[in-house]
Amino acid sequence: MSENERKQETAKKDQFWVGGEELLPKLPQVIGEAGGRSEENDRKVEQALEEIRIRIGTLLKTDTVSLLLGAGASVECGGQLIGSVPPDLEKALQTEGILESTNPRIRRWLALFYLAIWGCGDHNSPTTREAILKRRQEMNSPNPTVLTANFEQVLAQLHQWRAALPAVGGHLRIDGSLAINAKAKDLDEALQHATHALAKTCVLPVDGKEQGLVSYRTLIRELLTRPLNLKRVNLFTLNYDTLVEQAADAEGVVLLDGFVGTQRRLFRPESYEQDLYFPAETTEGCVHRFDRVLHLYKLHGSITWRRTEPTIDNPYGVQSERFDPKTTDPLLIYPTPTKYGETLGLPYSELFRRFAAAVVRPQSVLFVIGYGFGDEHVNAIIRQALAVPSFTLVIVDPDPKSEFVQVLKKQKDHRVWIAQGPTLGTFSGFVGQLLPDLQDEQVRQKVIATYRALSKDKPSQGGATDGD
Repeated sequence: MSENERKQETAKKDQFWVGGEELLPKLPQVIGEAGGRSEENDRKVEQALEEIRIRIGTLLKTDTVSLLLGAGASVECGGQLIGSVPPDLEKALQTEGILESTNPRIRRWLALFYLAIWGCGDHNSPTTREAILKRRQEMNSPNPTVLTANFEQVLAQLHQWRAALPAVGGHLRIDGSLAINAKAKDLDEALQHATHALAKTCVLPVDGKEQGLVSYRTLIRELLTRPLNLKRVNLFTLNYDTLVEQAADAEGVVLLDGFVGTQRRLFRPESYEQDLYFPAETTEGCVHRFDRVLHLYKLHGSITWRRTEPTIDNPYGVQSERFDPKTTDPLLIYPTPTKYGETLGLPYSELFRRFAAAVVRPQSVLFVIGYGFGDEHVNAIIRQALAVPSFTLVIVDPDPKSEFVQVLKKQKDHRVWIAQGPTLGTFSGFVGQLLPDLQDEQVRQKVIATYRALSKDKPSQGGATDGD
């Protein structure tokens, strides 16, 4: 497909809303009536996209720019969406939790995992030994049914059961339609196996999906074209993968991620207050700000985070190191918004405090990409930001179905922008087609202004010629 054909396909299927106004309203009809490509259609599509890029470029030059990345931003690198139980993840847990023999034995923690799925509303989840073994056979078929329970909520259910017991020991028993009879050790093992299985799916990009990292690199390059007198861009992510870190390394960008140290990377959030400058090169002592710096906040943790015993030099007890898929150390990833005891504790409380502080600043913009608005503690902060008159929210989603977004659409608030569709609503489509390079923006604006001026002059010039 050529570049022009791709743009026309974008115009047919994609939408870009600013408040209640659709900025691509007539293009589908124009293209349909024309019955194919034409220079006029190409011009209309490119003009509409260029105007959107200019609008976004204006937002990028506001004082405080933040991005919030969700699971959808990692899909093109092979990331898993956890709105249901990923089949590959379930197979991995079955392999670890079913001991092979002539009479297979099911580990207690795996049975609890399936009970948690049942407790989250998916009553297709197996809850007996026979049903679990039957489920394993089904998972080996070409197209197994997917358990529809949200994986985050499954972990939340396990966390809630575990929170009812003391730190060491204890026994939980719940009678009723969902009977639970579990020791603390069983719940600890269920959480450990489920969390590590999730972490393994976050080793990205997977083989054959390396091209997806290009969009991350492009995103970082474009963000760095902001004027240096503005605040550093904040990258907030709910993902546990290291795609942002990999892209930053490839682009030679320094990420201030809250960790300090070389051999031992320890969480010290005061490092977010630091900045980098070139040394003075003149007798006047002027220094120049280093232009390749971004702030990274991993709101739900990372596959590289480890819990350690707090010490004087490591007061938060959090250390960052390369992820080893074979590790059994406790990982600091909490994809569950309902476990407030963990999400509001350190280091998460500090990260969320900074997220809330960034979006409520005057003239603040938040780009939300690949996030389905399923985490209430995140939504609450965005709602708080929407109470600030100068705040702007840009949502990038292929098919925004959440109640949160639907309510915003009905409000027709011009501070809410929505890019949706199979191209503009994806991470790569938004970055590739709509995110501008601010260094080229002024040149493009002048070109468009000149083109429009010439286009308006054509009829009068033609009339004057005809009258001669």
